[in-house]
Amino acid sequence: MINRRSFITGIKGTKLTNLEIKFLLKYKPWGIILFSRNLNNTNQIKNLTNQIKKIFKDKNYPIMIDQEGGRVNRLNKIISFDTLTANYFGKLFTKDKQKFDLIYKLYIDKICYLLSHLGININTVPILDLHYKGSSNIIGDRSFSKNPKTVSKIGDICIKNFKQNSICTVIKHIPGHGLAKVDSHYFTPVIKKSLNYLKKNDFSAFKNKQSLFAMTGHLVFSKIDPNNTVTHSKKMIKIIRNQIKFKNVLISDDLSMKSLKYSIKENTIKTFKAGCNLALHCNGNYKEMIIVAENSPKLNSFIQKKTSEFYKILG
Repeated sequence: MINRRSFITGIKGTKLTNLEIKFLLKYKPWGIILFSRNLNNTNQIKNLTNQIKKIFKDKNYPIMIDQEGGRVNRLNKIISFDTLTANYFGKLFTKDKQKFDLIYKLYIDKICYLLSHLGININTVPILDLHYKGSSNIIGDRSFSKNPKTVSKIGDICIKNFKQNSICTVIKHIPGHGLAKVDSHYFTPVIKKSLNYLKKNDFSAFKNKQSLFAMTGHLVFSKIDPNNTVTHSKKMIKIIRNQIKFKNVLISDDLSMKSLKYSIKENTIKTFKAGCNLALHCNGNYKEMIIVAENSPKLNSFIQKKTSEFYKILG
């Protein structure tokens, strides 16, 4: 673990190429994230995750996925969760708590069983962004509710249930993406609300969460730091640490998203300078992967300690 570097990488296809194998052996990323392009069927996915773990000689090597349900369902070639959106569960929570408890636990148990079977040990849920009418649909029904207390409570239940199933969670997109009027995959959202408003609303949904990982949002809060997205903002990361009280591993959102206006090299360097612990790069572009790898530091003692905690959850 000591020789690994502080980044998470995507890969291009359904099995590792010779070039990717050499890359993994040389640069030793902290983890790998899988997308629909990597996932065809159960046997293929198990072969892929086993191949990755053998390279690192580590049965607990971090392998991550965005398996939210609803629109964001990377396992769509295996199973459909189209109707089981966060918004569906948020409405059920408000309407019938007893029914929610039963169905939501069953839902998480089944996802965890599937992920464990496939060799995946981190799911990037729950989304704790608030649902605002008139905002970009990039969040939309991926959000539990417009009510921060409801979002916070369901978030706690989600984190706890995944942990009980030995799967780790990544809360996102800290400190809150709900107000964004544009999609940060393509543009830079600018949020003009005051710090006081944000602390009572968007930020409060993320407060005191027990998830071992959180993912930053690529958006600008102009009243706090008009010049930098959260991922590149020392001021915003200080708020995440000191006011939202997130004390665990902070992962950037994907560094190849268009919201970040610099080169891949500069995006990587700025991510670590601002205070993120791990840089995430998703698109599997080999040239970009090398740039991210070469500008990511080796794991420090903090990440090593938190990684040990992660391994204990896996059992």
